Amino acid sequence: MRDPYEVLGVQRGASAAAIKSAFRKLAKKHHPDANKGDPKAAERFAELNAANEILGDEDKRKQFDRGEIDAEGKPRFQGFEGAGFPGGGGGARRAGPGGFEYSFRTGGGGPGAGGFAGGAGSGGFEDILKSMFGGAGGPGMGARGGAGAFEQEMPFAADLDLNVSMTVTLEEAVNGATRRVRLPTGKELNVKIPAGVDAGQQIRLKGQGETAPGHRPGDVLITVTIAPHPYFKVDGNDLRLDLPITLYEAVLGAKVRVPTLDGAVQLSIPKNTSSGRTFRLKGKGLPIRNAGTPGATGDLFATTRIMLPDANDAQLEALMEKWRDQHPFNPRKDLE
Repeated sequence: MRDPYEVLGVQRGASAAAIKSAFRKLAKKHHPDANKGDPKAAERFAELNAANEILGDEDKRKQFDRGEIDAEGKPRFQGFEGAGFPGGGGGARRAGPGGFEYSFRTGGGGPGAGGFAGGAGSGGFEDILKSMFGGAGGPGMGARGGAGAFEQEMPFAADLDLNVSMTVTLEEAVNGATRRVRLPTGKELNVKIPAGVDAGQQIRLKGQGETAPGHRPGDVLITVTIAPHPYFKVDGNDLRLDLPITLYEAVLGAKVRVPTLDGAVQLSIPKNTSSGRTFRLKGKGLPIRNAGTPGATGDLFATTRIMLPDANDAQLEALMEKWRDQHPFNPRKDLE
C-alpha cells in the first residue's frame, strides 16, 4: 500500500482536523456508490479507509511516523533475536503481494534439539528445514544430535495457514458481494462475502494456504473489516446520519431526500424544525441476526443540521436583523 499521507494528500505535519477533512472529501468522491461504472472505485475507497485507519488514530500515526508499523498498520519485521527465533520458537512475518502479511509459526524444540551449531538455537530454524525436506533429515542432518546435526525425533508442527485481511464497504457487508483478492503466494481468488457479515468475522478458504511436502495444505483465513462510511455511523443494528437542511427548509418545512442503504427516500421536514431534531426511518438500518423474525432490521436515525451559505448574504443578514429586532428570542435563557 502507498504511504497513507500520499493517499490522503496531506503533509506529514498536517493537523488531525486536516486529515479528517481530507478523508471525508475523498471518501465522498471515491465511494463505490458514486462511481458505479468504475470497477476500481472499491479498491481506491478501501485504500482511503486503510490510510485513515493509520492517520486518523493518534497512536497509530505516531507509530507509523517512528517506523514501528507499516502502511497496513502491521509491525515492521526487525529480524531475529539472538541465535534463534524470537521467544524460542516464535516465527517470522512476511509481507506478500498486495500488502497482505502472513506468519509462519513453528513448534518449539524438545529435549536434545540442537538448534544452530553449538546448541544455542531455539528449534525454529530446524523446523523450517524439516518442512522443506518433508520432515526427513536433509543434507548434513542425521538421526543423532550434536553440532551441525538435527534430531529427527524433535517435535515439529508446521503452520501453513495464511492470515489476510479484507476491507469491505458497509453496503457489501450488508448485501454480500464477491471480491477478488491476491494472496501472499501470488495466487488470486474470488471470495464470496456473505450478506450480513460482521466486522472481525473470518472467512475460511480450505486448502488454499501454503503447502509443504508431507503436510496437508493450509487454509486461508480472511478477517473482515468494515470501512467507515462517509455518511452513516453504525450504532448496533441502527444507523445514524447527520442530515443537512437549509434555514428556509427548517422554517418553512420541506420534503428532502435522505440516503439509505437501499436507495434514497423522501422525508417530510415540519415547519419550525430546529437543528438537532432527530427523525426515525423505521426498517432502514442493518439486518438483525438471530432476531427470530426473518427480515428484521434496525432503524435509521436522521438528525437535522441547519446549514448556512458559505458566503455572506446581505439580504439574509438584513432579514435576520429585522427579525431579531421585531421578535427577540433567547434559546439560552435556561442556561443563564
